[in-house]
Amino acid sequence: MDGRDLVRSVRGIGSGRAARGVRAAWRRRRIDAAGLPRRGAERARVPGRVEDARPGPGGGVIRFSRSELRITVAVNGAVFWGWDGAEPQPSYALAGSCPEPDPRAVLEPDTDGGWRVVAERVTVVVSRHGAVDVCTPGGVVLRRELPPRWWEPVGGGPGRWLQRSEVAADARFFGLGGRASGPRLRDGSYRLWNTDPGDAFGPGDDPLYVTMPVQLVVADAGTHLIFHDTTWDGTVVLREGEEGAGSGHDRAGHCELRMDGGPLRCWVMVGAPSRVLHTWAALTGAPALPPSWALGHHHARRGFGGEQELRRIVAGYQERDLPLDAVHLDIDHYDDHQVFTVDRERFPKLPVLAEELRRDGIRLVSIVDPAVKAVAGNAVHDSGAAVDAFVRDASGRPVRGVVWAGESVYPDFTDPRVRAWWGGLYEERLAQGFAGFWHDMNEPVSFNAFGEPTLPRSARHALEGRGGDHREAHNVYGLCMARAGYEGLRELAPDERPFLFSRSGWAGMQRYGGTWSGAVATGWAGLRASLSLVLGLGLCGVPYSGPGIGGFDGSPSPELYLRWFQLGAYLPLFRTHAGLRAGRREPWEFGPEVLEHARAALRERRRLLPYFVTLAHLARRTGAPYVRPVWWGAPEDRALRDCEDAFLLGDGLLVAPVLEPGADRRTVRLPRGRWYDTATERAYEGPAQVVVAAPPGRIPVFARAGAVLPVRGDEGPELEAWAPAPGRTGGGLVVPDAGDGWEEPELERYVARRQGGSVLVTREGEDGSSAPSWPVRVRGLG
Repeated sequence: MDGRDLVRSVRGIGSGRAARGVRAAWRRRRIDAAGLPRRGAERARVPGRVEDARPGPGGGVIRFSRSELRITVAVNGAVFWGWDGAEPQPSYALAGSCPEPDPRAVLEPDTDGGWRVVAERVTVVVSRHGAVDVCTPGGVVLRRELPPRWWEPVGGGPGRWLQRSEVAADARFFGLGGRASGPRLRDGSYRLWNTDPGDAFGPGDDPLYVTMPVQLVVADAGTHLIFHDTTWDGTVVLREGEEGAGSGHDRAGHCELRMDGGPLRCWVMVGAPSRVLHTWAALTGAPALPPSWALGHHHARRGFGGEQELRRIVAGYQERDLPLDAVHLDIDHYDDHQVFTVDRERFPKLPVLAEELRRDGIRLVSIVDPAVKAVAGNAVHDSGAAVDAFVRDASGRPVRGVVWAGESVYPDFTDPRVRAWWGGLYEERLAQGFAGFWHDMNEPVSFNAFGEPTLPRSARHALEGRGGDHREAHNVYGLCMARAGYEGLRELAPDERPFLFSRSGWAGMQRYGGTWSGAVATGWAGLRASLSLVLGLGLCGVPYSGPGIGGFDGSPSPELYLRWFQLGAYLPLFRTHAGLRAGRREPWEFGPEVLEHARAALRERRRLLPYFVTLAHLARRTGAPYVRPVWWGAPEDRALRDCEDAFLLGDGLLVAPVLEPGADRRTVRLPRGRWYDTATERAYEGPAQVVVAAPPGRIPVFARAGAVLPVRGDEGPELEAWAPAPGRTGGGLVVPDAGDGWEEPELERYVARRQGGSVLVTREGEDGSSAPSWPVRVRGLG
């Protein structure tokens, strides 16, 4: 813990807790000094020369003089390879069993003493020295993995390794979890260690709460996703390539991955972005489907104070005719900050309040932290101690950290027994009337030293019965906590879809819910970082996320707050949030003009709610994120690959938020096709760069010609059809939500056709065309 950490601790939590945090930091370091093996001398190793190969289902095993490589092509087109006998499982990323191998893929000799596996969508070529080329079916190299290197302790123990890769000169990198400097990842170093930055963060801060060894790489020749499946601490160094003046003068792009341990194994998926994300979701699990109310507007604030203030806020929304769907209670509603408790003085009848709000269509959402106050008599602590639920150090003593409740212990969520115990605790939350949950502080962190792990690296974890320490468990701690909560809610309330989002997580976290931006800085840079985080997480398979509107702390100007609010209205998680020092963030606190424009944004979100419901169902079925980069449908368009200030909402809308102060106009790059400005219905032909008005009352939104969108009209649900270009057809998919349960509604397909000067919309099914089941309103004919 350095001086900067201490200053931030004192400012954030006070001198008393900061002093305890200093003691905890030193204690953690002493524990690690005693509990971690000394690395000492190491032995370097490379694969060596190829010796022979043994074909098997979907691929086979290639033996080198100092290692072996297993390659398998799965029936869904994903390719797995693992060195030194590494298998796809056990894995925290994979959902269920590993996909079956593709019997059509065969390991066969290649030129120059190497081997190759040819599949329908990809060809994998292995050189005689252990380089692995990922190629298109036509033979174009998308990625070249150079022979790996290992450094293994002479005295035994986990070895560290290095994997260098090359990509095309025109390739662009995306992903690696939630990165504030994205969505396109520039040249630099990115750490793979889930971290609370300890204060408000901006685009230059890294790492953050959700890191994943998942890269989506887009180039002219094709798109691929690569996932290195190890949970250990690591670093990714990226360097984009550069095209030269002629053939043979290109400089390839480079990736260097250094990991402190774990297996060297990875998965690769090749194809269009939609196909790649569909394969990734099939591998790691379908995204959880949020209840429909969770797609509305949420309001959160640290320091509601009590029931009276909460009622005042809700009444303020209702009196001003502002839609509100959920209110989030932070740790200040707990009794002495102890998880799964309620301060009875400030919230004497919380279940009654929750029921009254529910009758008005408003749900209560509770924060849940993993730390448990380490004091006898605390019901959660005592029940956890009875089942030996808490993480211990190498000498067998429970590990302690300092969080809001003071000295605390931490459940070991990598133990199935502990997950079952923790999941049962949500019964208390449901009894209090809460309908949803947000997991916080679960990287995990403590006030001992921001930016460092709460738990000693030598702390022991069950790791599903395999056993190990915190070096391997840290990055999946939040993921396993989300699993515990989700599975517990499924058992406690089996007829309702759980609503849960988590500050920390790892690959596969979408199975249990989503995430949010955490303590993003209040400022225009924080606004831009908010969009980067949502886009980057979506490309890693986490479609449901969003920022805290206005930033975590500080006082946004009315203009900044409004532009952030307008952006949030088009993101999956639409939540105003304020930290302890941020003050009030209700729309009416920023003056009558902001209130008027915020009301318009809220009403537009409410109008688009059926579209968001459809996008949520499609994300579950296909893995496609709600919010997509503008190159989603045309990754070969280089100009679109470099566009980071706009996004697609589904297939039908393009949103261009205002990200700079004082702007009343915006330059927008449009993909190919006809696009309508939804405010004026003026048509533009893409690909093009256009300049449009962006007055304070709205941000530019474009509708794709031919799009058929489900919306909420004045008289109820209706279809909004945008006129196709002459000679073209259009259409859209609609999934009407049957409620917040588990019924799978039928997917409806609509086609829009021009007929003279009008537009005809029909529903397409197995029995042919029929009339739409919803009223249709045509736009764009003027």
